[in-house]
Amino acid sequence: MRHALALSLVALLLGGCASNPADRDVSGTWINQVAIDAASKGTPLREALQAYGPNLEWDVNTKALQARYTNGFENVEGKLLGEESGAWKVDFYGSSASELKRDGKQMTQAASDNEPEQVFDRAVIPVPEGAPMGASFERALYSAYMGGSWKVLSGPGEGNTVQFQADGQVAGLPGADRYALCLAGDCASMSGGNDNMWLQLNGQGNTWIFARKGKELEIFQAANTAQADEMPQFTPGDRKWLLEKQ
Repeated sequence: MRHALALSLVALLLGGCASNPADRDVSGTWINQVAIDAASKGTPLREALQAYGPNLEWDVNTKALQARYTNGFENVEGKLLGEESGAWKVDFYGSSASELKRDGKQMTQAASDNEPEQVFDRAVIPVPEGAPMGASFERALYSAYMGGSWKVLSGPGEGNTVQFQADGQVAGLPGADRYALCLAGDCASMSGGNDNMWLQLNGQGNTWIFARKGKELEIFQAANTAQADEMPQFTPGDRKWLLEKQ
C-alpha cells in the first residue's frame, strides 16, 4: 500500500512539472512587436524593421498544419511538419525551413542560414474579418507609432489637430484622408534609406518623405532624382509640414 501510494505521489509530481500543451501551441496571429517598440522609442522606422525583422507577422494554424508569414513585401505559405520538443518546423515547399517555438506569451522564429532569430508577440488589436495578411502588424504599428493627437506647427492647416488612425484614415491634415507607411518592397528601395509614407485624398495620392524625431514629425515633398526611364529615387525636398505630438 505504501509503495503504491509513493508511486502515485511521484506520478502526481511529474504530472505537475510537465508542460501544458497549451503553453506550446503556436496557433494564432503573431506580430513583430519588438520592431514596433523600437520605432516608437525613436529608431527610424526602416532601421527598426531591418534590425528586428525582416518578418512582420505570422499566422499559424496547428490543427490544419498550416503557417504563413509576411515581410511586408511578400506573403509566404508553408506547411507545419509537426511538433518536436516544443518546436514546430515549417516547410516552405522545397525552400529552406523555419522553426517556431513558443516561450510563454512570445513566439520565437529560430535563426537560420537566411534569417536571424526573430521574436513575435500575439496580436491583440482586432482586424476586420478577411483582412489581408499583415493587417494585424500594420494596425499595431500605426496605433503605437502614429497614434494620438498631433498639432500642425507649420505648413497647411497650421494649428490643426491631426489624428492618424490605426485603420489608415487621417483627419486634420489638409489634402489627405488616408495614409500608409512604407514597410518594405519597391517603396523602400526607391527612398534611399529614408522613411516614406503615402498620403491620398479621394483615392489620389503621392509619396512623401518623413522623419520622426521624438515628438516631432517632419513631412517633406519627395523629390525624384531618377531619369524618366529609371525607377524613381526619392530624396527629401521642401518641408511641407512640421507636426508635434500632444
